[in-house]
Amino acid sequence: MKVVVVESPAKAKTINKYLGSDYEVLASFGHIRDLPAKDGSVDPEQDFHMLWELEDRGAKRVAEIAKAVKGADKLILATDPDREGEAISWHVLEALQAKKVLKDIPVERVTFNAITKDAVATAMAQPRAIDQALVDAYLARRALDYLVGFNLSPVLWRKLPGARSAGRVQSVALRLVCDREREIETFKPREYWSIVATLKTESGAVFEARLVGADGKRIQRLDVGNAEEAEAFRRDLELATFTVASVEAKPAKRHPQPPFTTSTLQQEASRKLGLAPAQTMRVAQRLYEGVEIGGETVGLITYMRTDGVDMAPEAVAQAREVIGAEYGDAYVPGAPRKYSVKAKNAQEAHEAVRPTDLARLPKDVARYLEPEQAKLYELIWTRTVASQMESAELERTTVEISAQVGPRRIDLRATGQVVKFDGFLTLYQEGKDDEEDEESRRLPPMKAGDGLTRERIAATQHFTEPPPRYSEASLVKRMEELGIGRPSTYAAVLQVLRDREYVKIDKKRLVPEDKGRIVTGFLESFFRRYVEYDFTADLESQLDRVSNAEIDWRAVLRDFWRDFSAAIAGTKELRTTEVLEALNGLLAEHIFPAKADGSNPRACPTCASGQLSLKLGKFGAFVGCSNYPECKYTRQLNATGLDGDGEGSGEGGQPGVRVLGDDPETGLPVTLRDGRFGPFLQLGEASTEKGAEKPKRSSLPKGLAPSAVDLEKALKLLSLPREVARHPETGEPILANIGRYGPYVQHGKTYANLGKDDDVLEVGANRAIDLIVQKEQGGGRRPAQDPGRVIGTAPGSDTPITVKAGRYGAYVTDGEINATLPKGADAEAVTLDEALRLIAARREAGGGTKKKAGARKAPAKAAAKTKTAKAKTAKAEAADGAEGEAATPKPTARKAAAKAPATKTTTAKKAPAKKPAAKSAAGE
Repeated sequence: MKVVVVESPAKAKTINKYLGSDYEVLASFGHIRDLPAKDGSVDPEQDFHMLWELEDRGAKRVAEIAKAVKGADKLILATDPDREGEAISWHVLEALQAKKVLKDIPVERVTFNAITKDAVATAMAQPRAIDQALVDAYLARRALDYLVGFNLSPVLWRKLPGARSAGRVQSVALRLVCDREREIETFKPREYWSIVATLKTESGAVFEARLVGADGKRIQRLDVGNAEEAEAFRRDLELATFTVASVEAKPAKRHPQPPFTTSTLQQEASRKLGLAPAQTMRVAQRLYEGVEIGGETVGLITYMRTDGVDMAPEAVAQAREVIGAEYGDAYVPGAPRKYSVKAKNAQEAHEAVRPTDLARLPKDVARYLEPEQAKLYELIWTRTVASQMESAELERTTVEISAQVGPRRIDLRATGQVVKFDGFLTLYQEGKDDEEDEESRRLPPMKAGDGLTRERIAATQHFTEPPPRYSEASLVKRMEELGIGRPSTYAAVLQVLRDREYVKIDKKRLVPEDKGRIVTGFLESFFRRYVEYDFTADLESQLDRVSNAEIDWRAVLRDFWRDFSAAIAGTKELRTTEVLEALNGLLAEHIFPAKADGSNPRACPTCASGQLSLKLGKFGAFVGCSNYPECKYTRQLNATGLDGDGEGSGEGGQPGVRVLGDDPETGLPVTLRDGRFGPFLQLGEASTEKGAEKPKRSSLPKGLAPSAVDLEKALKLLSLPREVARHPETGEPILANIGRYGPYVQHGKTYANLGKDDDVLEVGANRAIDLIVQKEQGGGRRPAQDPGRVIGTAPGSDTPITVKAGRYGAYVTDGEINATLPKGADAEAVTLDEALRLIAARREAGGGTKKKAGARKAPAKAAAKTKTAKAKTAKAEAADGAEGEAATPKPTARKAAAKAPATKTTTAKKAPAKKPAAKSAAGE
């Protein structure tokens, strides 16, 4: 028996079918070991000795693999064909060697670019050893990300309350978004005018021509800068005589784009399918690992983490066959197309992302796939086939037109484009992030000397626009152009920025949040080198040299740590006033936008004599007056949309409190506040008087950004619960509300959580009834209690008497007393009188009383549990999975640990009494 280890169970299932009964294929479920989320896991003083720890899930997987390996003929490590896959195989081998279960069992490493029977069989026939250079590159990258996270994030926590994390690639990506926002804010629009003449040929065909010159001088797009100049041109053209000066038609070709890499797949899926990069990679993973088609599990695409654009010769040949069969021989080029990758750090050995079998047309496999899978497969298939199709043949025509008005000559130009042969365009055209106008219209036949008739002259005012905000697709493209990070990690990096609330997505564009801008401003002021694009790209190049066995990975770490540790040490004496001064200057355009009346934007609107400045509070940064505490004016960073006039909360305001307006019914102020467990809404102010009623509050639904909350939405949330419908059987109301675990609907004592796509303010009657009925019928996490059959009411009251099916048999109840039916009694035949007698007898016997929920929990025990939960929440911090580089737990005092030799990476034994810090953030 041979044991094969892969990453995922889906992949294991597929490969097991291909290999047969002589093989046992097991899944590692990704990485089995990680650096413990505590200080000291990478020790620069011991030449970057790394302390690895088996995760709980990883320990279980290693135990399963170790058990299978005992008595096996061979261990085959078949993880993914990239650096991360190489690292997973290395971790598995190290863990098994630590357990001493391998002994004389041979170990082989195999890789395949596609999960097909032929690819797997070929890989098994070509085993190799683990590539230590790739492992070293992984170790260097993981150590760098750990050192940045564990040393830089705590500086943020101390100097910038509310900031969550910094990371080697994460922070540079955030800077790109913030820099673009700064460009937009500082952009000064420039006025210009376009002059367009609508003309008619002698045959009556109409077309448009633009002003391009006058009096022998060339006029460019921005040269006509005001209404007076534009009107002068328009007036002359109204009187001019128009003649065709020349017509020039030039042939042109458009060539297809190469097949997908990871980056271009993410970009196109974002543009064409609206998928976020993380979604794209999840769907692609499923297509790669295998889908059930006709009773057989088939891997539909090649490995989706790649920056190569090459295709296997057999795939190219098959693409040409499909093109000929589906589109005709005219669309098959004379020779196969070859593409070369432009990225400096590409792993050329990898193929592009392509279908494993191009004969599987999208329409043929769609019925086996989920909708998103079908769309992504079709996108990959069309791009791959189009990449081997004939070029499109075009004809670009330029018509120069002379407008003569007296002695003055004005020049106009009309351009057009005709597709003579569509070539690959019949199948596919790459999308664009920011579409530009193209003169692609077809022009009517004309020749030099032809006279033209004026239809109308239009002079239109325009203003130059700032560069657009990044979309996820354009940010990925920019990061790849700069050589920042690796394409396989872009999706995770973008997700981290959103999870940390450093950026938000508005109309498919990335907008930096105030928290993200402050973090970037701090890093630019005090750690500028480490968020510079060139520095980060150069570090990536060094890691690539490590993977090529050109330099030692520890040498890279030594060079980095020398300067980085000095920069960290330089912030220990950094005073808060220095931080605020730097941020006030760097973010001035954002924090203190210019006022329309030209007055000082930093003058306090309350006391007039004070100067506004950035302040740091318990819940993060805010703007306050220099005359505090005499003047208590505060506002949040973004000065627009606070109190309707951009003036903030004014006298008596509080940091972390945003006034939305007044409730028209009560006149009480409605505020949005930062709380320990996130933002919440409040109606009125809390009273310090004993026994006073607490103000009404409402948390925000998950996914609703605080910046998107206005007075109208706040009042709707504060009005919850709202009645959505009436129950079809009981007639009782079904309510919608927000609770501790999110939005829900409620009918009596039955609760059903709303889905992620449901809006608690908009959920309708049908949806609410469906959720409640499903829960009552046993849907959801727990079976719903039997609502029972009402057989009447108790005499002299409206209390219903109900027959229910219980755990120990049928019983009757009046809501307080439960009485079990006699053995053999028919629950369907029980009468009201019988039920009342049973309940009365049970009451006299002193039994059957329903306990109140939670009555069994002793107060002291409940208090202890609450205290423990709060302690865990306070200790939980973040450690991201995006290149292992995100927020990391706050370092504690370094504990003495057994120091292993500097040249060896060892596995730490887990101390049974201690648990590593939580990896998911429970707050800031």
